[in-house]
Amino acid sequence: MKVSLTEWNDFIAKHPNAHILQSGAWGDLKSSFGWKAVRIINEDCGAQVLFRKLPGGFSVGYIPKGPIGQGCGLYTELDEVCRENRAIFLKVEPDIWEPEKAPSIVEQPGWVKTKSVQPQRTVIISLDGTEEELLERMKQKTRYNVKLAEKKGIEVRISDDIKVYHEMSEVTGKRDGFGVHTLAYYKKALELFKPTGHAEMLMAYYENRPVAGLIVFAQGDMAWYMYGASSDEQRNRMPTYLLQWEAMKWARKMNCKFYDLWGIPDVDEEVLEEEFSKKHSHDGLWGVYRFKRGFGGEVFRSVGAWDRTYYPGIYKIYRQIMRLRGGEEAG
Repeated sequence: MKVSLTEWNDFIAKHPNAHILQSGAWGDLKSSFGWKAVRIINEDCGAQVLFRKLPGGFSVGYIPKGPIGQGCGLYTELDEVCRENRAIFLKVEPDIWEPEKAPSIVEQPGWVKTKSVQPQRTVIISLDGTEEELLERMKQKTRYNVKLAEKKGIEVRISDDIKVYHEMSEVTGKRDGFGVHTLAYYKKALELFKPTGHAEMLMAYYENRPVAGLIVFAQGDMAWYMYGASSDEQRNRMPTYLLQWEAMKWARKMNCKFYDLWGIPDVDEEVLEEEFSKKHSHDGLWGVYRFKRGFGGEVFRSVGAWDRTYYPGIYKIYRQIMRLRGGEEAG
């Protein structure tokens, strides 16, 4: 059955390790920027479905990092809500890592394997042990850069200066070829998540001048580094390395056991290690893999995504349009 935000938050409280993208606050964030969040619960299973309107009264449906609960009996309810919203298709992207199996819902007739929206491969760092042990698990160069930043006068502090962060994110986007959100988006994210302790913005300063920043999220055992930015100034002082280290320490204070660095190239680990040194630092996710691999984490790959189609002809046209644009529509 469809439930209210309050009922959904009560449900999430019983599933503390649900992904942050299934949180009620995430649904509210996306609802402020063109999506509609619909929450469904059936006994101990649930899903937050995001709908985005399309021309002609149609929509697309998306369940990011859900549904919650295995063997979910949500099949009928999801069909009903998708038809109510005239969804061309529903994309389900479970929060499950290989080699585990996909949830039983996508084993039902009518589901097809498709492209993921969120990065399918990532690096996850265990936060177990002392700070000294965490540093020891880093690669030597990364550990050196963390300490170098401290020696060269970089200071990391909690910040509310979202305007400065957004300005740096635009610099980062142009420099490294990444898309960035609007100032209003980042501001809303912090307004929704920070008061409950589920997010924080950290800023690195040199002589009280901001040179890099990040936004880290936390829920249950996991923390996620989703958004990062840096200026073109003082990069030789390695501020981004100290930022990540301070974000890990913040995650530990939030009782998180893991820290997800959120997105690397989706190729086998052997290929990652063979190729990353040949890539330019600005080569999209290859550039960030060069950075992220040094923090001592382990590579994980999600099981991917599945689509259930309700209007096959329109779905085919939609997929062609998205291919021309270079990818799936993010959620």
